[in-house]
Amino acid sequence: MLSASRTITNEALGEKGMTMDTRIPAEVFAPGEFLADELDARGWSQVELAEILGRPPRLISEIIAGKRAITPETAMGLAAAFGTSPQVWMNLETSYQLSRTKGAEQAVSRRARLYGRFPVKELVKRGWVEFSENVEVLEKRFLDYFNMKSIDDTPTFACAARKSDYSGDQKILELAWLNRAWLVAKAVRAAKYSDAGLKAAIPELRECMQYKEEIGKVSDILAGAGVRLVVVEHLARSKMDACCFWIDGAPVIALSLRFDRIDNFWFNLFHEIDHVLHGEGKDAPRYETIDPNAEGLPPEEVRANANASNYCIPKDELEGFIAGVGPMYSKQAIIGFAMRIKVHRGIVVGQLQGRGVMHYSANREMLERVKDVVTSSVLTDGFGNTLPLERKKQ
Repeated sequence: MLSASRTITNEALGEKGMTMDTRIPAEVFAPGEFLADELDARGWSQVELAEILGRPPRLISEIIAGKRAITPETAMGLAAAFGTSPQVWMNLETSYQLSRTKGAEQAVSRRARLYGRFPVKELVKRGWVEFSENVEVLEKRFLDYFNMKSIDDTPTFACAARKSDYSGDQKILELAWLNRAWLVAKAVRAAKYSDAGLKAAIPELRECMQYKEEIGKVSDILAGAGVRLVVVEHLARSKMDACCFWIDGAPVIALSLRFDRIDNFWFNLFHEIDHVLHGEGKDAPRYETIDPNAEGLPPEEVRANANASNYCIPKDELEGFIAGVGPMYSKQAIIGFAMRIKVHRGIVVGQLQGRGVMHYSANREMLERVKDVVTSSVLTDGFGNTLPLERKKQ
């Protein structure tokens, strides 16, 4: 029987009646310390035990020093020498090794929960949250990003007066995008906002609709009307197109350019402008996947879609063109109509396709890409560019 005085558990010894004390220890000792106690109790030296076992003295020295683990072969020898079972020594070794990995196990569990709650890979890849090998530091950074005090809290949008439910994988991606848009918007300067100023800016915006290069003026026009325009590339697996929210009484419009087309840019922009003019997005952000043909939309979305279409091409003009030319929309007719109403031909194509009177595969070459001109004139995060923004607590 072991004569060691250290406190060990039944589970560690593996033999009923072998414990010196059945209390659960606050610390798990290395098997070598039990071995040293046994030698002291018997008055044996390490060399003598080595001779008894027929093993090198260095083996006993390294076990006692904690530099070598007890193997099944060694456990068999110790059991024979001390009158125990090999399981006693193997259990001591196993308990000690498990105690050494307990911290790592807790870190793994904590990291797994963090990765299960947030899109860690996406946000780290985009540079929105700085990675750390220390799970405590990494968790703190994600909690700060999502305005949470603990991992059990509800993630929230940075400046919403009314809290929304962002549970679910898709929702958390949307919130991650929204919070980044808020950070980017904080860096944009704009004049004091007024509805009258924005309404007066709409004709200026329409003058930019004929050529895609004119989009470069849009940000300044909106800033002059008190509206901050930003672009934040959408996250993989998310479907965010645009949103509007308010910062200290000033409206922000954020676009993702998920569909890089000139018709999509102008429609989404005017859709959000309509929300701003109706004072929407103040209590909670108006964020959406914009689909003018979606069914079951709330009344304000139906209204914003209709007004966005009308801003792009006046309803009576479009309906007159459809009645006079359809269903055969030649390229010459589209170009001529676009030039007459002073909009880009791609906007005409987009409106016709949106109405369902032209197939989506027709005249695709007219739907020019605008990402380069937009991102060169609007404060942008994404598309290979990460803004070095620091979050400031409100």
